[in-house]
Amino acid sequence: MTARVAPPRDQDEQGSTTVLVLGLVVVLLGAFALVTDASAAYLQRSGLSTLADGAALYGADAGAAGTGLYTEGLPAGALPVDEAAARAGVQAYLEQVGAQRDYPGLSARVTVDVTAGTVDVELTAPLDLPLTVPGAASRTTVTADGSAATTLDAD
Repeated sequence: MTARVAPPRDQDEQGSTTVLVLGLVVVLLGAFALVTDASAAYLQRSGLSTLADGAALYGADAGAAGTGLYTEGLPAGALPVDEAAARAGVQAYLEQVGAQRDYPGLSARVTVDVTAGTVDVELTAPLDLPLTVPGAASRTTVTADGSAATTLDAD
């Protein structure tokens, strides 16, 4: 039985595995940071969306409360919404649930369509990303919107 001897390596090939492994580690760390940041943005958008829906419903309810249903009867299509009452309802809801505490820097844009009986709420909040990808911003803005209508069913 004869022992086999491996052929000698060229000096040019040494270290090429190290470069490949380091490159793979950099790519994996970048992918991890990207997934982590995307998850944080998704979770914030989901929370803002829920908050915007609640604010819109609360605002529509507050705006339709004093519309004279008992004195003037039911209007056709949608209940008219008092714009000032709807805006105040949205702000009251955001204060009640502690929106500024949960989302520092939160800003709200409220649109009320009086004749259609709709309240639209758009919430915007800054998000500090947990991990930053080199070359990307460490802070971003997340926006979500919600809408509510005061329609009447003919049933």
